[in-house]
Amino acid sequence: MAGELAVRWAAMLDGAVAPTLTRAQVEDLLDTFGARLIAAVRGTADMSVARDAAAALVAANYRDPLAVHRSVLVLCKDLVTAVCPDADCPDYWPVRERAIELAAEFAAEFTAGLRNAALAEQETTLSAALTAAREAEARRHLSEARFQAIFEGASVGIGTVDITTGRVVDVNNAMAETLGVPAADMPGRSVADILGPANIGEAFTLFQRLLSGEIDRFRFETEHTKPDGARTIIDLSMTIVRDSEGKPRFLIGVTVDVTDRKQLADQLWYDAHHDSLTGLPNRLLFFDRLAAATGQVGVCYLDLDGFKEINDRRGHTAGDRVLCDVAQRLRMALPPNGVCARLGGDEFIVLVENCSGQAELDTVADKLLAALDDPFDVAGLLVRVGTSIGTALVDTDATAIDELMHAVDTAMYRNKALRHRGSGSVPR
Repeated sequence: MAGELAVRWAAMLDGAVAPTLTRAQVEDLLDTFGARLIAAVRGTADMSVARDAAAALVAANYRDPLAVHRSVLVLCKDLVTAVCPDADCPDYWPVRERAIELAAEFAAEFTAGLRNAALAEQETTLSAALTAAREAEARRHLSEARFQAIFEGASVGIGTVDITTGRVVDVNNAMAETLGVPAADMPGRSVADILGPANIGEAFTLFQRLLSGEIDRFRFETEHTKPDGARTIIDLSMTIVRDSEGKPRFLIGVTVDVTDRKQLADQLWYDAHHDSLTGLPNRLLFFDRLAAATGQVGVCYLDLDGFKEINDRRGHTAGDRVLCDVAQRLRMALPPNGVCARLGGDEFIVLVENCSGQAELDTVADKLLAALDDPFDVAGLLVRVGTSIGTALVDTDATAIDELMHAVDTAMYRNKALRHRGSGSVPR
């Protein structure tokens, strides 16, 4: 089973270039994690294997975001299928939830690995540039040739600034591309003028401190709007270069466009915290919100009665359509201080933050039930979906998260039988 998973994973990674490994070597690498992944998704091992696998792929020079996308698909689909070939098996949903957690761990480690690799390249480039600049005083001709080669050929943006006037001396093409300003238009202009008032922000204060000698360097990420209106995110570093006597000679700036990395990280975070079918927050995000909540909160737990019959009689496509419709109706019925999540299968849960009391929670529960009263169109047949709901009111300030969830479970299952709407077909 582990070997077949490794072969499938390696096949999925074809096209995501890893020039240091052959296909057979990739299969051997992934095979070392197969048994641990299967054990983790079965709940008999911890989730650290996902981070180990991600670190190994980054170390093998997988830097393409496509590798993350395809690996997440393998973990969420192929791994689940390998352990539970039949979606009706009793362990299917726990296995699927653990697979999602594995994918989230994998994505987090892979993103961190990409960031560290990019930053290492940036630091290496900056170090080489600084070294070449210092050597310019002692061995001018040779060091200038080296610096110029690094300066012009670097994949990151590099620019030099006169420390007396604060005006740009020279920039490479990568810097011009990152800022969206032609390289020929930058020399002689101030940094503030080039970046523009909409972008200078925090950089202006740091730049002034750098010019005054208060600090020797700074580095931060910032949003940047190019002259054509395009918005990017750049990693900006500036450092003072000193001569052999320690006197400031000029400033060197380095920019890296990290927009794709940030977007990838944001998308991976979203995918790891939301249900892929309904778009609602998933179990992980719900518990994060619950753990972060303060004061009194209300919780409404809902499940659909007779939903399995819809899947059995009308097919999973019809069942998925009903789940999406249920999610949309619950979303529309939420109060401003509410959030709805899908826990899995036909189970949904609503968190009401800063809940004023049982009366408000009862009102929310009634609205949620009312939202599901109207029949659903299931392959041309109008069907009412039965709904059970349980509620709990808890004080997060006085309750640890484990105790809080135990109280919620107990109260919801105790109250569940008291609030129920029936199901059945409705003539068209």
